[in-house]
Amino acid sequence: MPLEIIRNDIIKVTADAIVNPTNSAIDAGGGVDLEIHKAAGPLLAVECRTLGELPVGQARITKGYDLPARYVIHTAGPVWRGGNSGEEGLLKDSYRSSLNLAREYGLESIAFPLISSGSFGYPKDLALRTAISVIGEFLLSNDMTVYLVVYDRDSFMLSNKLFSSITQYIDEKYVEEKPVSVRRRSGNLLEDSMMSPMESQAPTRKSRRSLDEVIGQMDETFSRSLIRLIDEKKLKDTDVYKKANVDRKLFSKIRNDVFYKPSKATAIAFAIALELNLDETRDLLMKAGFALSNSSKSDLIIQYFLERGIHNIFEINEALYGFGQAALGE
Repeated sequence: MPLEIIRNDIIKVTADAIVNPTNSAIDAGGGVDLEIHKAAGPLLAVECRTLGELPVGQARITKGYDLPARYVIHTAGPVWRGGNSGEEGLLKDSYRSSLNLAREYGLESIAFPLISSGSFGYPKDLALRTAISVIGEFLLSNDMTVYLVVYDRDSFMLSNKLFSSITQYIDEKYVEEKPVSVRRRSGNLLEDSMMSPMESQAPTRKSRRSLDEVIGQMDETFSRSLIRLIDEKKLKDTDVYKKANVDRKLFSKIRNDVFYKPSKATAIAFAIALELNLDETRDLLMKAGFALSNSSKSDLIIQYFLERGIHNIFEINEALYGFGQAALGE
C-alpha cells in the first residue's frame, strides 16, 4: 500500500531512502540522527560536511553508504516551543521538502521517522497527525511507497480526545458473537463460510433505489459494483485507488477481472474512497462476501469514522494502528 505505518528501527528499513531528522549543522547531534550516522559509516559525515547549513524545514540528500537504503534525506525539523512559533508549518515543510526531493531523484520508496518528536520535544500526537496529513496529501497526486516508521508503541500516540472517543464507542457497541455456518456467494458459486449472526444478516437500509435496481444488482460482482459506483459518481480511477491507499497494479487487476475477490481490507478501502455511508459500505462489502460486525474491534473503528462522515483513509489507518489493528488498503 502507498502509505504504511510499520514498527521497526529505521536504520534497518530497506527503502530507496530513509529520512534523517537532524539539525541545521547536520552533525549527528544525537538520537536517530546519531544512530543513522553510526550505521552508515564515517563517509556519511564527510559528505554531510559538504552540504553547508540546512535551514529548518528544508532537506538535502546524500548516499546511504553502509545502510540498507541507497540514500539518506536529511531534514532539519523544528524545535517545539509551545506551538505558537510556526512549528506546525515548519514540520510540514520538512515532510514536503523530503518527499519532493525523493520525487526529484525518481525514488520509488521512502521511510520517515516521526520528525521532531524526540529530543526536539514536538508532542507525539501532533507530530503524528502532521505526518499523516502531509504524506497523505502528497500521495493523492504522486506514486510512491511511503513508510512511517515507529520504533515502539510509545513512539506512536493518538490524541487523547480521539483515543477516548473511539474507546467509548467500542465499549458501547462491542458484542461477542458465536459464528454460524452460512453460504456465501463467490463469483457464480456458493461456498460455505463461518460468519457471525450479525454478518449473516443482510444490511437493513432505508434506500431510495427502485425494486428493479435492487434486483438488477443482486448478482453484481464486487468488480462490477465498484466500476459502476465510480461511473455513477463521475470519478476518475486514479482518484479512487489513491484515496483507497491501493496501488495502480492492484486496481488494474480488479477492473480487468470481473470475478476478482478482494481482501476485506481492500473492499472497505474502496468504500471509504468512494465516500459511501455505512449502509452503502455494507452493500459493497456483501459483493465481496464480507460484512461489518460489532464483534470486531477493527470493524467498529471503521464504523466510528463512517458514522461521522470521515472518509480520509490515512486518518482511519492511523487510528487502526493506534489500536493494534491492520491497516486498510493493499
